[in-house]
This record gives sequence, C-alpha cells and structure tokens, in this order.
Amino acid sequence: MVAQLTDRYFVSPQIVPEAMAQLAEQGFSDVICNRPDSEIGPDLHHEVMQKAAEAAGLVFHFHPLVHQQLLDTANVARQKALIEGAEGRVLAYCASGNRSSVVWGLGQAGQMPASEIIDRAAGAGYDLNQLRPLLG
Repeated sequence: MVAQLTDRYFVSPQIVPEAMAQLAEQGFSDVICNRPDSEIGPDLHHEVMQKAAEAAGLVFHFHPLVHQQLLDTANVARQKALIEGAEGRVLAYCASGNRSSVVWGLGQAGQMPASEIIDRAAGAGYDLNQLRPLLG
C-alpha cells in the first residue's frame, strides 16, 4: 500500500523486487530503502532491491534506519537531501512505512506547520503526534 505525503513523496511497507517496474510506470524516479538488511531475508536485501530498481530505470538509495536513529539530525538531513535531489516522485519504504514517515516529518520541521505534517501523515495512516514537540 503506497501512501502519499506530498506531491513527490510517498511511503510504503516493504515492497518486492517485482514492484520496481510498476513504480517506474507510475512515474517514480527514486526509491529509498529505509529498512536495514538485518530485518529481512536475503531475497529482499538492498542489493536485490537495488538491482531490480536499476533494471526498471529507477535510482535506488539505501538509507537504513532503526528506531533509535530516527531523531539523528544527520539521518533526517540525508533523507531530506535524497528527496530534494530526486528528479521525480520518490517512494521510501521500511517495514510499515512509519520510519519513512517519521524521518520525512522531522525534515519538514520549521518549513511546514507541525499540524500540517501530522495531518498529512495521519491521512496516509501514520500517527506522528508524538513528534509534535520536535516539529515546532
């Protein structure tokens, strides 16, 4: 289930390599993997996903995040830079889509009102209310 947070940024739970061709057909240019390989079997490791993405003409970024790293400003800045550097629409995935939503939301702090960040995430099925103090 792909959920839209902005015109260009979408999140989802774990995808499969076969989904890459569909993402390219749907106008995505980049895929960000926020899921560490240690959480999944080898058939979904980032090398497999990257190969499938590149075969479909997509740019693949491996930016694994564990929950303890979500508030790290360097991780937030890197995710934001990956999104901003993309030529088109971006899909970020992790186990559920939550980490990809959280890191996006933190990257919007100070640029978008906290209530809008929280509302966009809620509309996509993710609860970022606990981040309100960090969002401004």
